Amino acid sequence: MSDINWDLLWSEARNMLQFSYCPYSNFPVGAAAVTTDGKLVKGCNVENASYGLGLCAECSLVSDLASKGGGKLAALVVVASDGKPVAPCGRCRQLLWEHGGKTMQIMSSEGPIQFATLLPDAFGPEDLLTRTVHD
Repeated sequence: MSDINWDLLWSEARNMLQFSYCPYSNFPVGAAAVTTDGKLVKGCNVENASYGLGLCAECSLVSDLASKGGGKLAALVVVASDGKPVAPCGRCRQLLWEHGGKTMQIMSSEGPIQFATLLPDAFGPEDLLTRTVHD
């Protein structure tokens, strides 16, 4: 998918901010992505009183991806309440690697970049296939 509608992804990610449930951090996050086959998926962060068990917007987005039949993420925008890009946390980088891989594009403060820039030398499903010792 070479023609990514970044304006649409920005708009959808910003729109998801209104659905964020963040009474503890007061840090709403919205996310929107498109798959290689053109599906739009979205997410927002959902916190809870135990703090560490909250869901980041990217987790919510991957759940939306699964509920729509899956696919491979091609491009992603994640924004904070100011509408500007925010980088995924470590857990979300690993989760996104599984569903987008190194060629997925993500919006940064400098513009779109390949996801591998945020997670170089990532561990993924191919490592389980090629690096497991078999008898």
